[in-house]
Amino acid sequence: MQIIDTGMISRSAPGTDRANLTFPAVVCLVDGTLMATWHSGTTKDGDDETIEVSRSSDHGKTWSAPERPFSIPILNDLRGTIKICYMTEIAPGRLIAAAMWVDRESYPGKNLFNPDTEGCLPMAIILADSYDNGVTWLPWREVPMPDDIGPPSLTNPMMQLKDGTLAMSIESNKHYDDASKWYQKVVLMHSTDEGRTWGEPVIAGFDPTGRIFNWDQRAAVAPDGRIGTFLWTYDTEAETYLNIHRRISADGGRTWSEAEDLGVTDQAAHPAVLPDGRTILAWVDRFHTQSIRARLAPAIDGAFDPDSEVVLYTHQAPTEDDTDQTGALGFSVWSFGLPYAETLPDGDVLVVYYAGTETAMDIHWARLAFDGK
Repeated sequence: MQIIDTGMISRSAPGTDRANLTFPAVVCLVDGTLMATWHSGTTKDGDDETIEVSRSSDHGKTWSAPERPFSIPILNDLRGTIKICYMTEIAPGRLIAAAMWVDRESYPGKNLFNPDTEGCLPMAIILADSYDNGVTWLPWREVPMPDDIGPPSLTNPMMQLKDGTLAMSIESNKHYDDASKWYQKVVLMHSTDEGRTWGEPVIAGFDPTGRIFNWDQRAAVAPDGRIGTFLWTYDTEAETYLNIHRRISADGGRTWSEAEDLGVTDQAAHPAVLPDGRTILAWVDRFHTQSIRARLAPAIDGAFDPDSEVVLYTHQAPTEDDTDQTGALGFSVWSFGLPYAETLPDGDVLVVYYAGTETAMDIHWARLAFDGK
């Protein structure tokens, strides 16, 4: 595996509402078009954040000027923002955008995460449909959530399983003022009617003692229909991140294998799976080498070969904030991360990520190629 090209999707504008471009994702449509989404705002968490979109018709080499195609809905008479958006193509030209909406009125001026309670602002998961390759979008609709999920985090694009069922990865949170012990979990929800209705959550990662958190579950469907998930794992007692853990499901996410330590730390990317099942996992090593790396495995449950490893990005000037392992507090100041991998029509893989300084972060890409593709 080797890096054959690199570039930038969008450059930030310091001192404006585009100073921090973060949380990128990319989807390759059936017609070969790439669509990238990312968060844009003055900061990584604030009242002016929104989602921008760019397209590429040459497999990621060049990109269109960023657009802001999504309105931000009023939910329960409250104004909010959209922090994260992923797109899934469920049929040629038929897209569903899944986004995480944040209530900005109930706790005016407060950050997403409450450092005193470990609670979060009220949030919601919203969906929008497009029938023309994302040129136009129908109005947003909210996905109902059980009370025990709390404010829901969206950690992955919706996955389409082999039978057409959609599966959505949701992470639980505590309410903003809830000072009780946090029993964090990540679940999958399923829809058999193109996302109009959703079944009850099925646990995909949970420690009943509350010690180990399974954060930012990234997942993909292999050609044989199995789902592989990759977890950013945090030990609350030691206050440190553990290695990435993988789980495999052979029944659409209803039951799971035991968590497997992959031996690399710390935050996994959305994996790319090639048509032959080979799987590429990028990850952020924020606390040791301050870099973004990637490895190749022969299958979604296979061993990731250390000899295949490539370094996608190295942070030149890590700050104390970048190496602080204080749970979820760090996300507002970390200035590189969140890689996301997608398979291209020619068999290469594109990895997008954000990087920069605390006041100006850009969206980058790197293209990976493989021997014998």
